[in-house]
Amino acid sequence: MTPKSPLEDPEKAAFAWARYRRLMRFMLMITVGVVGIAVALLYLREGVESVHFYIAVALGIGLSMLLTSALMGLVFLSNGTGHDASIDDRIEDERRRD
Repeated sequence: MTPKSPLEDPEKAAFAWARYRRLMRFMLMITVGVVGIAVALLYLREGVESVHFYIAVALGIGLSMLLTSALMGLVFLSNGTGHDASIDDRIEDERRRD
């Protein structure tokens, strides 16, 4: 029988998702800052370019950082709540029997 995940408890799940949202808000602020600095440095170094260039740079950096932080945040959420430890690893059980 598969053990229950700690995320099935509504109180623990609410705490974990609140922590995840807090992490994502923090990373959004960091991302906005990094994008602003990158666009400013490009403008100072390269001068006037097409507005499409700056939009592409901002979207590329911003979406990459947000996607990375979202996926890493989910890894932290899963590990921090004990959800990873609640899996039923049948392969490992078979190895122990051998």
